Amino acid sequence: MKRRLALAAALASASVGGVLLWLHETRPAGAFEPPAEDICIVPPTRMSQPHPYDPASGLGLLEARPVPPDARCPVCGMYPARFPRWAAQIIFADGATHFFDSPVDLFMFLAEPARFDSARSGADAAALHVADFDSGRWLDARRAVFVLGSRVRGPMRGPDLPAFADATAAEAFAAANGGRTLHFAEIDPAIVGKLRDANHSHHTH
Repeated sequence: MKRRLALAAALASASVGGVLLWLHETRPAGAFEPPAEDICIVPPTRMSQPHPYDPASGLGLLEARPVPPDARCPVCGMYPARFPRWAAQIIFADGATHFFDSPVDLFMFLAEPARFDSARSGADAAALHVADFDSGRWLDARRAVFVLGSRVRGPMRGPDLPAFADATAAEAFAAANGGRTLHFAEIDPAIVGKLRDANHSHHTH
């Protein structure tokens, strides 16, 4: 019996080690495929490096860009490309970009940027974009309308801030799913703190 337990423990350890190694393996961007199960983890330091601007992309320096499959959220380590209706991004003055799996993590980064990227500050953020929950299209986060307190759970299985292009769409969503509408400037530190606690309190960020 002890021999069987020891063998099982060894196999489990090897399996976990293999998964972690695979998660952190560097792959060419075109060949990258995220793991089958997405989890929220404390990201390694290298995840705090934003993706550099690519002039060959044909996009303007501050124009919203597609989320690379291998991009990791600097706040939680998840893969934002998995959540096109929730994703968000910050583009800095040099065109470098951080991608987030949801608006909550975007607001968490803005509240404490040094916690997630020691080389950047909130003042460096030249453009903020969030995905429209209805269409997945990018919106200027400062002009978007968010819904707080709905029954719809975000990527981290907790309360989030689905974003909409206008008040009419946001109010329709709130009428169907609960919650209230807020503009960007109305999302204050107290709101961000409560959302952070609801989504991240069981993690060691």
